[in-house]
Amino acid sequence: MRTSIIFPEMATDPLEVAPFAELVRDGPAERLWQGQSLTLETHQLFAHLTGMGYRIPVGTSVVLMPLRHPLDAAVQARSLARLTGHGAVLGLGPATPDFVTALHGEPYKSPRDACVGYLEEVRGLLRSDEPGGADALALPGMDHPGVELGLGVLRPVLARAAGGVADVAISWMTPPGYLRDVLVPALAEGAADAGRHDEPRGRPRLVTVAHAALARPGRNPYRIAYTAARAHLGTAHYTDMLRRAGLRVHPAQPNLGARTLVDSGTFLYGTPAEVAAGMAEYDRAGVDELVLNLAGVGAEHGYAAAVEDLREILTAFHTG
Repeated sequence: MRTSIIFPEMATDPLEVAPFAELVRDGPAERLWQGQSLTLETHQLFAHLTGMGYRIPVGTSVVLMPLRHPLDAAVQARSLARLTGHGAVLGLGPATPDFVTALHGEPYKSPRDACVGYLEEVRGLLRSDEPGGADALALPGMDHPGVELGLGVLRPVLARAAGGVADVAISWMTPPGYLRDVLVPALAEGAADAGRHDEPRGRPRLVTVAHAALARPGRNPYRIAYTAARAHLGTAHYTDMLRRAGLRVHPAQPNLGARTLVDSGTFLYGTPAEVAAGMAEYDRAGVDELVLNLAGVGAEHGYAAAVEDLREILTAFHTG
């Protein structure tokens, strides 16, 4: 299983992100991820880091489809691949119905169909710059290391859709048992239905973002988990996923949801060896790349503390 990291907030200064990029450049982590940002735009931040000397693999987990046309998404992603010198992962998500309505006047009639159509259009545009490619919106040819298309998935419907059209399925805060028993089979089912028999392991690769923190003096794991996950724990789609996984959570009680994340081991907490053992559960569940999210530590104790935790956790996992 590969191990990567995510910058856990919407950045306002590339210098905040540079220490995280160093963990990728210097080897402990394989890729730097960032989600949708409404402060420093995610693609521009990655490009700026490249200009600072951090030519590292990057990925979006996830940026929101309604914010940009598929043509712009394709241009942005292959630009990052060219600038960084590494294959980029363009992870996409449909956003909430309210957000889509605010931008486009109405929600997607079918988020699943919208995701499939969007990824297919982006893939077609990326292929149009290959020799012999032709399309009314064809991109001009440009050599680059490649773009993997990802889809954010929490529940079986989008997991099956990702199995049919995505290179990567990206989940967030998903317990290992739920991944093993629900999402991995759904990915394989979608791939089989689409006739994608050449996919490794019979499905797209699975990337999972997991909250983590090291136990240190003065730290309260429940507080850290609440700080990290309260926004997601207050939404219906995340709590529905967690209830399907057997966790007792409710969007009206994110504080109790945070305790459940810690007590169930979904929030990885403890010594470096204990966190590494929790990471191994994701490996056994079928995760191909685990992305460590130190949002709670960063918010409560600062980014330097988050980077130090990441360094110790990754060292423990790869040497233990």
